[in-house]
Amino acid sequence: MQVEEPGRVFREAWIAGVRKHYPGEPKPGYVTPWQDTPEWERESAAAVYELVRQFIEAADGATAKLTREQKGRFVALSWIAQIFKHFPNPKASYVADWSDMPEWQRETDSDIFEHIEQTLVSTR
Repeated sequence: MQVEEPGRVFREAWIAGVRKHYPGEPKPGYVTPWQDTPEWERESAAAVYELVRQFIEAADGATAKLTREQKGRFVALSWIAQIFKHFPNPKASYVADWSDMPEWQRETDSDIFEHIEQTLVSTR
């Protein structure tokens, strides 16, 4: 897989999830195409993709037994770590715990994990 591809896969899964779960019209920044995404966000998308990939592979695919919530929590926490990496004092909403995140965002994060999982299974 090319260096840029993991981040793009993550971003496309995010955009698909936002379009599916966001109530109403999403903010433009939520659905910005890959080529227009800021560099920090591209790096973060690739890093979280890689964390999910490693987690799935380390579990030898047993992550399929996790609940959607568990999968989404992994993505959310991994993303929060990236936010702290790139922003010393982020807004509270950027680093909200799972229970404080809006439903659409929780569903989108779960979709992202499952998309990466399916991508890995189809390439084996």
